[in-house]
Amino acid sequence: MTSFMKFVTGGGLRIDYTITHDGQAKIRQPGGNCVYAAVGAKLWHVPVGIWARKGENYQDEWLQQLSHADICTEGILTIPGNHDHRTFFAYTEDGRRDDLNPAAHFARINHPLPPDLIDYVDSTPGQDNPNTYETLGIRPEDWPAVYDGVTAVHLAGHGLHSHLTIPGMLRDKGVSQITIDPGERYMIPKRKELIRQIMQQVDAFLPSEMEIRSLFGEEMGYLEAAQVLCDWGAKLVVVKMGAEGVLVVAENGRYTHIPAYHQPHDPRVIDVTGAGDAFCGGFMVGFARTQDPVQAAQMGLVTASIIVEGYGTLYSLTQPSQKIHQRLSHLKQRD
Repeated sequence: MTSFMKFVTGGGLRIDYTITHDGQAKIRQPGGNCVYAAVGAKLWHVPVGIWARKGENYQDEWLQQLSHADICTEGILTIPGNHDHRTFFAYTEDGRRDDLNPAAHFARINHPLPPDLIDYVDSTPGQDNPNTYETLGIRPEDWPAVYDGVTAVHLAGHGLHSHLTIPGMLRDKGVSQITIDPGERYMIPKRKELIRQIMQQVDAFLPSEMEIRSLFGEEMGYLEAAQVLCDWGAKLVVVKMGAEGVLVVAENGRYTHIPAYHQPHDPRVIDVTGAGDAFCGGFMVGFARTQDPVQAAQMGLVTASIIVEGYGTLYSLTQPSQKIHQRLSHLKQRD
């Protein structure tokens, strides 16, 4: 498989503890942003591999599930010892996401706090440190030789130091397309100058609306914020806006708003965990295929629409190809 690898997603492997928007608790599920992104790419039937670090405590069974789904795991490096892979997210009915204070959220749904989360603070300590890698943070020297020759790499939300140092290495390796979904903890005003450096190294920057607000404040609109990022050197900015779809903004000033496949409050949407990451995986494939950011975003939105209709990282890969292509046709006709 690896001899013709074309797409790679790099980021974190996580163990998810999630409260869905309708108050259901999903405990100790295999997850991680690079996994959801890889699944999003795999929906388009391309060879894709994962690049990540893991502790010895991350279950091999979960990696075997990915391998059985024809997602390459040869780029996953095991770090000696046990390491903290926990991630907690609570989604509210109005679409907000909170990754802090799990005790309060579990109390809100009358569910006992899982013992694993008793000492939990957050899943991204040190993510905004520009000088030090997180223990499970990928770094240039981790790049697996088995992935040499790939076409495109998507770097999912990760530490600032990783996102500053990896793109240059990828260019040296001949990677022609690099996309980044920023780490939410470093999207803050005091890191503006370093974020500028990232803008100048990638082909597309894919922040969420929450990350845009964190960096620029509530007063600045998403279009203006994306245009500022383009002024900083970004060739293309795609703001992920959840149920409202995405805003695609190019460095030449052209912009397009593409609504999500589902309308707000669509009953088919049962779990939005990983939707943004899956979008990025679909976008990566679409942009490499077409060089058209709007078509790429449509493919990403289709991917996200499949992910949110089921639970878990691999649910979407059970869906028929016909469903995926019908949804893409629907989005194109709607435009």
